[in-house]
Amino acid sequence: MASSSPSSIAKVRSLDHLVLTVQSLQTSVKFYESVLGMRHTTFSSGEGASKTERHALVFGNQKINLHVKGREFEPKAQKAQPGSADLCFLVDEDVEMVAARLRNQRSDVEVLEGGGVVERTGAKSKLRSVYVRDPDGNLVE
Repeated sequence: MASSSPSSIAKVRSLDHLVLTVQSLQTSVKFYESVLGMRHTTFSSGEGASKTERHALVFGNQKINLHVKGREFEPKAQKAQPGSADLCFLVDEDVEMVAARLRNQRSDVEVLEGGGVVERTGAKSKLRSVYVRDPDGNLVE
């Protein structure tokens, strides 16, 4: 993305969190914890009688808030639905090792793009990527 134009209202610095709408909280948490090493956490929002417990997946300095389909929190995306996201994460491990572990240890997770590593372009540089789908069908790179 090019630098902010002089007429812009604000200049974005980084991503704090994003929201995924999921069919099953438990199934999604299990996938993201066991496949990507994220940590499930809960937090409260609202006050008084409207105070509610919410769920998130934490990794690095970011998080993914989880909304369960039909029980989303307001405000929400206009057409919030499971399986509509395309996410790319950076990992510390060698991507060839990640692909091999997925193929050898997770028969329930299909490695897309022929089951191997593919070359892609990321935000800052070229990437070597492995593609899978989460339980809702979101594309996870």
